[in-house]
Amino acid sequence: MIDLDLRRRFFAEEVQAVAGLRTLSLVDAFATVERERFLRPGPWLMRGEGDFGGPPRETPDADPRHVYHNVVLAIEPARQLFNGQPSTIGIWIDALGLVAGARVLHVGAGLGYYTAIMAHVVGPRGRVVAIEVDEALASEARSNLRSLGWVDVRHGNATERFGERFDAIVINAGATHPQDAWLDAVAPSGRLVLPLTVTMPPGAPLGKGFVVLVTNDGGGLEMSARVLTLVMIYSGVGIRDDSMAERLGKAFMRGPFPGISRLRRDAHEPSPACWLHGDTFCLQ
Repeated sequence: MIDLDLRRRFFAEEVQAVAGLRTLSLVDAFATVERERFLRPGPWLMRGEGDFGGPPRETPDADPRHVYHNVVLAIEPARQLFNGQPSTIGIWIDALGLVAGARVLHVGAGLGYYTAIMAHVVGPRGRVVAIEVDEALASEARSNLRSLGWVDVRHGNATERFGERFDAIVINAGATHPQDAWLDAVAPSGRLVLPLTVTMPPGAPLGKGFVVLVTNDGGGLEMSARVLTLVMIYSGVGIRDDSMAERLGKAFMRGPFPGISRLRRDAHEPSPACWLHGDTFCLQ
């Protein structure tokens, strides 16, 4: 359908302009991957910038042209679970610096749309492991991604050791801290995108915070880190800790956009340089 192909291309160029994407193969992925294939049947509920605090809007019908806008689309609105905003997730993926043949870990795959985007970028010479904690969503994602033989969809919370390393890891859910399994899995020169959030109110499905980009450029015991974006995102299941949530909330009170520059994994006593100090990591 020529009209739909043109809409996808315009959509991709709009995401590129809004998010400042530099990875051309990522822009091509947004222009190629069929977003409607990774949603349940329409009409669809959506949220844009003007819908903050109000109910989602419904598309007029199930015409797939409606999904090619920079909006979030409902997966399960009763749980506040939405397919993420393309420009927001696009910034995260762009920061990973994906290339053909790269190995990717995607935690929080949902129905698989952004997994498919990254799979398109790395191509069949690459590898994508997609993990989803909700068993029903994992099953649907596996079906949606079946045609991409280099994608491995798993059900779980991604906290156990993987036994392999990845060039890029993106956590698509709010966490209170980086899991050891994720840090262990970042290959030399690899990158990790991680949303750190506090829930609002405590225990609510959504959380606010910021996204940190970690790069393994120091041999694993010390990595560079920087704040990438602010975020409001669904809180991850099995990747949150009450004591770390309390520490994170106190850290946010010292400033919402800290000048984080490194992540340490060596044992040391807390000091004023420690923005978020855990038993096995420290963001400074």
